[in-house]
Order: sequence, then structure tokens, then C-alpha cells
Amino acid sequence: MIRLLLLLSLFFSLSASTPIRPIEVWIADDLDFLVEFYKERHQTPEISLREEKTAKVLASELRKVGFEVTENFGGYGIVGILKNGKGPTILYRTDMDALPMPEKTGLEYASKETVLLNGNEVGAMHSCGHDLHMTTWLGTARALAANKRQWKGTLLLIGQPAEEIGAGARMMLEAGLYEKFGVPDYGLGLHSSPTIKAGQIGVADGYTMANTEMIDIDVFGVGAHGASPHMSIDPVVISSMIIMELQTIVSRNVKPIDDAVVTVGAVQGGTVGNIIPDQVKLRLTVRTFKEEVRQLIHRRIKEVCNGTAMAAGLPKEKWPQVNIPEKFTPANYNHPELTKRVVKSAEESLGKQNVVYAEPQLVGEDFAMYGSTEDKVPTVLFWLGTVSQEKIDNNDLPGLHSPFYYPEPRESIETGVNVTSSILIDLFND
Repeated sequence: MIRLLLLLSLFFSLSASTPIRPIEVWIADDLDFLVEFYKERHQTPEISLREEKTAKVLASELRKVGFEVTENFGGYGIVGILKNGKGPTILYRTDMDALPMPEKTGLEYASKETVLLNGNEVGAMHSCGHDLHMTTWLGTARALAANKRQWKGTLLLIGQPAEEIGAGARMMLEAGLYEKFGVPDYGLGLHSSPTIKAGQIGVADGYTMANTEMIDIDVFGVGAHGASPHMSIDPVVISSMIIMELQTIVSRNVKPIDDAVVTVGAVQGGTVGNIIPDQVKLRLTVRTFKEEVRQLIHRRIKEVCNGTAMAAGLPKEKWPQVNIPEKFTPANYNHPELTKRVVKSAEESLGKQNVVYAEPQLVGEDFAMYGSTEDKVPTVLFWLGTVSQEKIDNNDLPGLHSPFYYPEPRESIETGVNVTSSILIDLFND
């Protein structure tokens, strides 16, 4: 018995004195696996609300390294939990969905998947970098699971569906994410950047992405023969006047120091050239940061529509219907204090020269939902650089959602896993 106790004492003494292996060394050894995992995800994309196989793969990989996993949570969402003693709970999210579009990159591992959408067969592609997000997320999960001596707390990993349609985060929250798994102390996410060099990240505090709304306007009129316009009140003409007047909202009603976009992305009406229709539909996207600007734009859209219809001689019952959904994707807000901690950790991990300022953009990201509940969870979403210096020098920078966009896998993945793991470990240990 005494001999056994001495052996156990020696074992634990040696274990405690064994040097902790630098996590970046562990990540470098894992990189070949992660690059292959990335290519598999890139070749097998699944679009929003159809991420069943993707979610199963991610869930299986998390279980292999010791996570407790819940599947089919809020659609095909997955929740992975790794408890490692007393400490904070930190949420780290990846999105999983691809876009319904053909790939034109010419890569040997390019997607050849097709999907049936609205009765038509179209291509499918990870043209927004969600395949890279998933790989970085998994690499970080593997790194932290293998290096549990370096941190204490609970890692809450979210595999989220339907980001591209702005629905997935809301679906998971409405399914009871925080009620079932607890409210995290912090939330972290990243997004591929098509303009920042691989090896770098971009970050800023405050508002970094916009409130995102899709607004429809039904414009009515009186139809007639195309050769008898005097017998009509033409909704095509009314629509064209509304479209032009909408452009004055940002230029003449919104303060120049505030940011906003009003874009009419689709005009749908009529069938043939010799018929004046009795209805036209306009489809808009509106982007803002401030709530007061958002409400101002809503009011002015209605005023422009009503005034134009009245001037055209339409009775009030035929004035346009402005359809503003109650639910929208809120602006992403990077909590200033948490952003400072993220920047400090990233600079120590990557070097100050590789942590750059990323100016706010009027794109949308439903990651913002995780910090927009009544719980007010501090969150940060940063940009992960993905492009080569050669592409930057040649100004060959296809944007996100382009059929030609792709990241530089190896350096992007290594940087993403290194910086995210370092940020998480520092937050766990503060």
C-alpha cells in the first residue's frame, strides 16, 4: 500500500512538473487534418435550413474530443459543451449554411453540388466562408479539448443554421438556448474577410455591422391597354417615381454623420409590353446602425409612397402597402471592454502588426442576436483575413457571395485557430 502511494505521488508530481506544450505547436500538428476537413466541407455545401449532413459531421467531431452534444436544436443547430472546472462560460459560434449559386473558382476541390430551389436546379457554394468558419471552430474545439490544463470554465460551442437568411440565431434563441444551456458570460464569433490578408485579423469596437431589414412595397394602380395610358393610373410609373424619391431619404433626411442605405433590389410587375398592370411589387433592403435612424427611414418610406400615390390621383384605399416585418437582424455591437481584451490577446498571439482596424460595414450578421437579448451578453465578432498578398497587390479581390471567392485555406485556418484559441484561453483565465 505504501509503495502504491509513493508511485501515485511520483506520478502526479511528474505530471504537474511536465511542461505545458505551447498550443500553437499543437495546432500546427493538427493543421493537415483541418485543411482536409475544410476541403470536404467546401465540396459538400448545404444551403440554409438544409444543413442536416453538415451538422451531423460537426456533432460527431465534437463528441470525439469529449464534448456533450445536443443536435437538431433550432432547426439543424447543434450545441456542444465542454466543462473544465470552475470559470466563466463562453459562447463561440460558427454558421454552417452555404448559398444557392454555382462555384466558378476552378479549384480542384470546388463544389459540384446542386440543390432544387423553387423548382429549379441550381449550384451550391460556400462563397461566404462558412466552411472556413466551421473548420476554425472545430480546430479551436480540438485545441482546447487537448489542452485543458491551460484553462478553466465552460466552452459553449454553437453550430448555427440559416445565417444567410438571417434566421438561424433567432431560431436557436427561441428554442431556449440560454434557458437550457445557461447564459454565457461572453460571446465570440468570426467572419471571413475577402480584403484582409491571411495571417491577420480585423476588429473594431461599437457598431460594426448594420440593422438589416427586408421591406416589401405593393404599389397599386389602374390597369389598361398599353396603347391607352390615359385610361390607366400606371403603377409602373408610380413605382419609378417612388424608387427615385426613396434615394433622397439618405441624402436629404438622414444626418450626414449617420450611416444608412436604402436599396431597391427588385421590381416585379407586368407581363408583356402592351399591358399596363394594376400592381407592382418593390423589394427593398434597409441598413442602419441607430434605432432613431431606422424609425426615421420607416416613416419617410411611407410618406414617399403615400404622397406619390396621392399625386397620381389614386384613392386612399389604393395607396401603396409598405410591409415592414417585425423581426429583423439587429446591428452587431462589439462590446468595447471585451473588444479591448480580444485585441490585447490577438496582438500577443499574432503580433500587433497583424491586428488591424476594420471599419464598420453595412452588411448584416445574425451573430448580433446573441448579444441583443435582455441578458445583454457582451459579444465580439471579428474579421479573419483570408487572401494572399499577391491578390491584394493585383486588386484581385472577389467579394463575399462571389462565385470566384475562396480563402487561402492553410494560413487562414492556422491563424483562425491560433487567435481564437488564445482569446478564449485568456478570457477563461482572466
